[in-house]
Amino acid sequence: MLAQVLAIIIFLAMFLLIILEIWERQWITLACGLLTLLLVFGLGMHSMGAIMRTLNLQSFFTTGFWYAAGESSEASSGINWQTIIFIAGMMIMVEGMAKVGFFRWLCMEIAKMVKYQVIPIFMTFMLLSFVLAMFIDSITVILFLAAVTIELSQLLEFDPVPMILSEIFCANLGGSATMCGDPPNIIIGTSLGYSFTDFITNTGLMAVVSLVFVYFYFAFRKELKKSGANKKDHASYPDPKEAITDKRGFIASCIIFLCAVVLLVSHAQTGLTVSTIGVAIAIVTLIVAGKDALELLKKVDYKTLLFFVGLFVVVSGLEETGVLEILAGFIGSVSGGNIAVMIAIIIIVSAVASAFIDNIPFAATMIPVITDLASDVAGVNLSVLAWALAIGTDIGGSAT
Repeated sequence: MLAQVLAIIIFLAMFLLIILEIWERQWITLACGLLTLLLVFGLGMHSMGAIMRTLNLQSFFTTGFWYAAGESSEASSGINWQTIIFIAGMMIMVEGMAKVGFFRWLCMEIAKMVKYQVIPIFMTFMLLSFVLAMFIDSITVILFLAAVTIELSQLLEFDPVPMILSEIFCANLGGSATMCGDPPNIIIGTSLGYSFTDFITNTGLMAVVSLVFVYFYFAFRKELKKSGANKKDHASYPDPKEAITDKRGFIASCIIFLCAVVLLVSHAQTGLTVSTIGVAIAIVTLIVAGKDALELLKKVDYKTLLFFVGLFVVVSGLEETGVLEILAGFIGSVSGGNIAVMIAIIIIVSAVASAFIDNIPFAATMIPVITDLASDVAGVNLSVLAWALAIGTDIGGSAT
């Protein structure tokens, strides 16, 4: 009982501090993770086994961590090192692509193809945001896309806010379509053993259908048409090729990105896990970077990686003490075992919660809950609950 109370207090304190943003979030989760190890597992449970399961260091030395041979893994407990390694590898790849000017070149090339007309740019950038976010973290996509949008808005004299809002929404939507698009999906996929294909045929289909109903064009078309795009000579606009800072590196980055996409799409068939793909992509990117490899390593967002480490430890405290099992039982009793009601609860709660709090800790917390629901309630398919959780957490964040 003491361990459960301590786990809940630490978890709620972590969430509150993340929302208040008094300190950087990685220090919040790491401090709460340390308190979980000392107070929950040490003082409350007196269990070294719980600490070892949470740290999960033994997973590095298992075959399934690097090569799964198409087998679905059990829901993981403790620190999900596959997620952390994969995200780190993709961060290195993205930094390599940014350094050679890939993202700016792509945006400027698309603007040139549509003859610098604002409405076509608006529509194509929405699609570009959607597609890029399917393979690259949506936050990264927006960082680069918004910067180019602002640059184009100064050239073409239009308000960039409507376009950036639409890009944000489409990035969240595109991120929900695949396993590697958004961190919650990566956590769900690696924890429950789902492949890229599983996501694209379920959440991907939902994302494409949702994209058809995106309303931003109809809401902002009048003010976008008032731009000064036709008042300037197109020859005065920057050449997209000027964005490329290193031609050899640019070609190499394009090849690496395409290889990453192919490996992710086919990983269920090849048996390569996302941790293996992340390591491979990072190593090749650093080799190609040569003397700039150290600079790429310095630009990796280590704060986010540390945030994940602390987060997984805190959530493990709730899991090891049985708190999440109690929560799953409560949802099961409220829904009366009705799968449709369960889906509604998970989607609505996920969407509303993700609108106000970070969707990453919420998704990590809910994975053991839906796992328990699927095992405790007859006729409930875990994958259905997983897709509901993914869509709710990914798209809910667009609200605020």
